[in-house]
Parts: sequence; C-alpha cells; structure tokens
Amino acid sequence: MHFCYPGDSYSVPWQSGGFSRCFLETVSSISLGGIILLLGLAVITLSSPPKLPKGLRLQVAKWLVVEIVLCLLYASTFVADIFMKSFLKGDHVYGITIVVDALGITTWCFTTGWIYFDRWRALFGKPHRIIIMLFWLLNGLTLCLMIISWSNPFWWWRHINRTDVSDLILFVLRITIQLILLAGAVVHPCMTHERYVKETSVLLNSFQNQSIESDITATSTNSQQSQGVIMKSEGSTFGDIWKKIRLLLPFVWPRGKLFLQVLVLLCFLILVAGRGVSLLVPIYYKKIVDELTPSSSASYGTTTGNKSFVGLDFTLTINENQQVTFPVELIIIYVFLRFLQGGAVGSIGLLNNLRVFLWIKVQQYTSRTMQVDLFAHLHALSLRWHLGRKTGEVLSVMDRGTSSITNLLNYIIFNIIPTFADIGVAVVYFIIAFDAWFGLIVFVTMALYLLATIGVTEWRTKYRRDMNERQNDMKAKAVDSLLNFETVKYYGAGDYEVDRLNKAVLAYQDSEWKSLASLNILNSAQNVIITIGFLSGSLLCAYRVKQGILGVGDYVLFATYILQLYQPLNWFGTYYRMIQQSFIDMENMFELFDAEQEIKDPPDAGPITISAGQIEFKDVFFHYTPQKPILQNITFTVKPGETLALVGPSGAGKSTIIRLLFRFYDVQGGCILIDGQDIRNVKQSSLRQSIGVVPQDTVLFNDNIMYNIRYGKVGATDEEVYQASEYADMHERILTFPQKYGTRVGERGLKLSGGEKQRVAIARTILKSPAVVLLDEATSALDTETERHIQTSLMKVCEGRTTIIVAHRLSTIIHANKILVIQDGRIAEQGGHEELLTANSLYARMWNQQQKSLADEMNVSGNLDSAIT
Repeated sequence: MHFCYPGDSYSVPWQSGGFSRCFLETVSSISLGGIILLLGLAVITLSSPPKLPKGLRLQVAKWLVVEIVLCLLYASTFVADIFMKSFLKGDHVYGITIVVDALGITTWCFTTGWIYFDRWRALFGKPHRIIIMLFWLLNGLTLCLMIISWSNPFWWWRHINRTDVSDLILFVLRITIQLILLAGAVVHPCMTHERYVKETSVLLNSFQNQSIESDITATSTNSQQSQGVIMKSEGSTFGDIWKKIRLLLPFVWPRGKLFLQVLVLLCFLILVAGRGVSLLVPIYYKKIVDELTPSSSASYGTTTGNKSFVGLDFTLTINENQQVTFPVELIIIYVFLRFLQGGAVGSIGLLNNLRVFLWIKVQQYTSRTMQVDLFAHLHALSLRWHLGRKTGEVLSVMDRGTSSITNLLNYIIFNIIPTFADIGVAVVYFIIAFDAWFGLIVFVTMALYLLATIGVTEWRTKYRRDMNERQNDMKAKAVDSLLNFETVKYYGAGDYEVDRLNKAVLAYQDSEWKSLASLNILNSAQNVIITIGFLSGSLLCAYRVKQGILGVGDYVLFATYILQLYQPLNWFGTYYRMIQQSFIDMENMFELFDAEQEIKDPPDAGPITISAGQIEFKDVFFHYTPQKPILQNITFTVKPGETLALVGPSGAGKSTIIRLLFRFYDVQGGCILIDGQDIRNVKQSSLRQSIGVVPQDTVLFNDNIMYNIRYGKVGATDEEVYQASEYADMHERILTFPQKYGTRVGERGLKLSGGEKQRVAIARTILKSPAVVLLDEATSALDTETERHIQTSLMKVCEGRTTIIVAHRLSTIIHANKILVIQDGRIAEQGGHEELLTANSLYARMWNQQQKSLADEMNVSGNLDSAIT
C-alpha cells in the first residue's frame, strides 16, 4: 500500500504552485488531532468536575444542539469518504486516506463529546471553550490553505473525475459546516452558568440551598425591573446579538420610506464601487512605476549616458539602450482614482463624501425614530415603574443608547463590512497576481489580527461595562442631589453631597483607568502583528524582485496595497471596540425596552363615552404586593354631578382609589365603571382625557405660566387660558408678575408659592373641562386663609361635574353629597356630614378631634397676640 497519491510526496511541502496534498493533509490531521486530544484529555484528567446531582438537569440550548449535530455531520464526512473510496468506486485506498479519515472521525467525535463536557463544566463556572474555538479556527485555516493550492495538480481542482467530484462535495460541506461553527463561536463566545444551566426540579443535599437562593434572586430581579431599576448586564456583549440586530434592521431599511430606501441602495452601490477603486489605485501606481522604470535589453541595472527629452512623443532618452515612456494617461487615471478614494493622508474622497452626504437623512431618521420610540415606551410604562426609577440614570441610558444606534450602523455597514471585503479581495488578488505565499501572509496576518482584537476586546468588556455602571451611578447621584437642592440646604449637607459625588467620581476614574490601560495593551498587540506581517511580505517581495521574478513596480504595488489595506485594519480594532462599547451602551436601553407595560389596552378597546359621569366601584380588591392588601370589597356609587369625599387615616387606601380610577393600576378583583363602561375595556388615553386631577403636590414644567396652564388643553387660545385663570382666581395675580404669563416657574414650579402653584393646577384643570374631577388633598398643605381662597376656586371647577375628593381637613368636605370613611382598606362608614355626626362613630370622633385642635390653635394665637400687645 502506498501512503501518498502517485507522484505526490509528504516530504516536499510546496510544489507546482501549491501545497503538496499529502504533506498538508498529513500535517494538518496529525496537528489538529493532537491539539484537541492532548489538551482535552489533559483537562479532563487534571480537573474533572464532580458528578451532577440528582434533580439537576442541563437546559437544552438550541445552539448546543446545532453545534453537536454539525460536529457529528462533519465526522460523518470522513466516514463517507473512506466508504466511497473503498466500496462504491473501487479506487485504490492510500495510506493518507486511512490516516486522515481515521483521525478526522476520532477528533470530531471527541469534539462533540467535549462540547457537552464543557457545558457540564460551565455548571461549576469553569468552562474551557477556548480549546474548541482554537480547534475550529485552525481547522478553518487548513481549509483555506487547501483553497490557495488550487494550481497544484494533485488536488481535485484540476482533474475532475468521480473520486474528485466526491472530494469536492465533501470539501464544500466541510467548509460550510466550519463557517457556521465559527460564526456561532463569535455570537456565543462564552458558556456561563446563568445561560446554560437551569434548575428544573427541587435539588437535593447541598444544591437545595442553591435552588432557594436562585428563586429569591429571580423574584428580586422581577421586582427590581417592575420598579424601574436598571439591571447589571453580564456575559458577552454579543450573547444576544441576533436580538439586537433584529432591532437595528428596521433602521437600516426603513419600511414605507421609499426616498430613504433609495438612499440606502445608493450608499451600498457606492460601497461596492469603493472596493473596486481600492484595488485599482495600487495597480495603476504599479503601472506608472513600470513605465517610468528604464527598460533595457541587458539588465535592470543603472546606466549612464546622454539624456534628452522629446516633448512631442513624451519619450525620455536615457541612452541608446534605455527609454522611459511618459505615462500621461496612467497618471491622469491614477489621480482620478485617488480623487475618488481620497488623495491625501486623512482626507476623504469623493465616493466617501457622497456616501456620507446621502446617509445623513437615513441617520437622522434612525436617531429620531429610536428616541421617539423609547420615549413613547417610557411614557407607556406603569406608575409603579416610574416611582422606582432614577431620573439621572434613565436620562444617561437614553442619551448613550440612542447615540449608539447611529454609531453602530456607521461602524458595521461602512467600516467593518468594507474592511472584510477589502481583505478578501486582497487575498484573492495576491494569490492570482503574485503567488499563494503572499495570499497566505496576508490571510494569516489578518486572521491573527482579528483573533487578537476579538479576544482582548472580549476580555476587557467587563472593564467597560463596570465603567458605564459607575458613570450611571455618578450621574444619578449628581442629578438626585440637584433635584433635592432645598433639602440639602435645609440640613447643611452640601459638603456631604460634594464628598459623596467625589467618591463616585474616584470610583468611575478607577474603572476608566482599567478600561484605558487594557485598551493600550490591545493597541500594542495589534501593532506587533501588523508589523510582523508587513515585514514578512516586504522581505519576500524584495527577494522575488532580486530573483527577477517580480519587478520594482510589483514591490511598489505590494507595499502600497498592503499599507492601504492595513490602514482601515488599524482602525478595525477601534471599530470593533466601538461596536462593542455601543452594544454595551445599548444594553441598558434594551432593558428599558424590555420593561413590560403593566397597564395595557385590550386589542378591541375603544374610546370611553361619558354622557352623565356616574362612577361605580363594585367589589374592588387591590394590592401592591400579595402580602399586604390595600383595598378589600370596596363598593360605592357616585351619581352624575354629585360630590363624594374620601376620609380616613393615612395609609387607609384613599389615594389608591384615585389612582385606580385614573387607571394607574388595574384592580385584582371587582370592576370600576363609568357610565356603565368598565375602564379596563376602554383606551387609557380617552379615559384620562375625561378626568381632571388637582393633586396635593402640584409639579409644574420648567417653562412659563402660559405653557403650564395651556397644558390642560394644548390647542387652547390665549383668551381661553385667561378665562381659566380668572375662574381659578389667578389672572390678576399673574398680571402683577414682571413677565406676566411669560414668567418662568422654575424647576418643578419652585419659583411660585404653594397657593400659586395650586391655582395654576386648578386653572389647568378648568381649561381641560373634564367630565370627572378628582381632588387628592388639594389644600392640605396650605394655610387656612389660602385654603379658603383655593376652596372657592375648586367649587367653580367641580360645579356640575362628578367629583371625588380625598380630604384631610374635614371642614373642606361638609358640602359633599356623600362621605366615605376608609379604614384598613374597607369602608367603615358612609353618609352625609350631619348623618355621620349623628351616628357618633369614627367620623364623629375625627371631626371632634379636628375641631378641638383648631380651637387650641386659635387660643394659642390669641394668647400670642395679647402678649405682643
């Protein structure tokens, strides 16, 4: 039995313009088999994890199944190869076929088992995924070396017979499988406990505590997300890349926007044209050098002699044996190509300028759409979420997240994709125009560069993520402190707040240093790889010129093209880092998008129709948490035009009734009806448009008074605003301000007094002209005199409208048609003011207590006046 194919030898690595088939298959199969088997067995022997306990099952991950199936399919290609050559076709089986197929079956079956074993190790937090990725990368490199050996007659590329056709089919299948595995390795670079292990039953022994702790963690996570807490992101940035890409795709191809779609197509055409220009520039540079290089029948050596220039035929005569043609057309074409590409260092050529110009509209559409969608989503979230949010953190996430969308599209579409295209074109061109060694040098350099970039960048991801979290914390502390400026001053805590921010800045700078230091390591590694690759190619090219195989123009072509190729490759590290950073910046924004809308309209919901304004609560049950019920069996009716008052101790559930009616929350039992319509079955926007609220703590926009009053009815005229202000007894007061209705009220309306803010809120509600009015302790924070004035204004608001009042001072609700006394989430008493006093129960005791307190205050006030007198 012969080991190699006839005429081939494993002792000659390179022959006939390509790698020897026997040599390459022998070396690659033994090397790859040795790597995976030795490293794998060493890890299994030295660090085998304990057995899985009963009751703990590995989650069936889709990609794990795909990887195992692909590896088994790859192993089956070697079985098919030896089967067809031995039995079906009757060809002579050589020793190389037996060695390659036997090692191939062994290594790929072992790889399949190693994938599952690595999943097993992931349970204990110690996966060795890098071994599998190294094996796949080297195997892919071997397949590429086979491709560049296409001119060698011993490969199947040249002589197509039955055996070669089967070899070609198996080769195509193998390289397809390898590409899928490598692509999956980039998308799923890590195998962590959280992503690949799931406890599906109650664990025994030592794992019981882990199960309980896992349940508590999951409950805490869900609670934090519902309360607006932005969770910490873990794992690889590209772990859920398909989800992120699906969110990006609508912004790359804007549906329904024909003009923008045309711009996108033009931009892609310009990208394709740019790849052709990038190839032609060094080619024409080489042609110019060849034309300007003296040609001689004797040699390429330098000669001396008489020199003359004949301008008409553009010919330089150096001596009688050498002539140099003046390449006018080549120079014009070369300069034009440079004009398209970019003529000077750092300049941007016509094609790129045109592409940037056309992309502006698409970029603006992307940024605007993402911002508006996120803003709308935040407004659609429940009150529960907004009560738990940190405003500064949310604003920081919105700012970084929306800007990262534009950056991602620019980096991926206009930098990363063209760079990979240029690398592919360069490898093919060098193989065809020079020889396979040049293509191999370029390919290996690029592969090592990309591998180092991806590996180091993934390693430093944790530093960037930690820096983002500390930056969020720093901004949240600063914004929170400024929003509570008065509180800080009241307690003299200015130095404490400054020191608190200083510590947050120091923590941020510590993380920033780690991020920048790791970036410096990455830049140094990239520079070393590129330098070694350029040096190797330059030496080889210079050697071929010295041999006379290549000309001086070929060296110029190689140096120009390779430097042109390395220039965007130098930026590739930056692009990859920026893409990764943009994904990290987007993670919190995606978490905001993932926050579920607690209160949703039914698909068939329509606008509410209010004809009379009757409100009914029927057996309403509600709780914020199941352990603490807030309302139990609440039933009452407010007839059209009547006023209902809710009184009771703090925490009894009075304000909760207001929030349920406004549908900030949905009831857990019973229903709420307005004119016979369940408010859960109508659109929230129409419901809230029909209800006017005057809260206890009025918060105004940092704008002028006109804007804040008109907010009740955005399309109202100035005259309508003035009229609403007069009803609220605020018009004359506003006219005394220097800027009148143009007076800015400051952050949260702090430039106005409490009574002025309440009147603005009343005017806003009057302008809205709602069918139902809710007064949530609207005067409890005001002094007695101001309260009397506000009460007069409120009476005008409530006139002829169904009204529910939550009151602390009972004297303000004696006019109510019905009073409900709420205690411990239940209706303790109900009736009119006189009726409840006659009953001499809870309401009567509250009334007597408040009257006694008021009398005591008047006595104290009278004594003070007498003392002063």
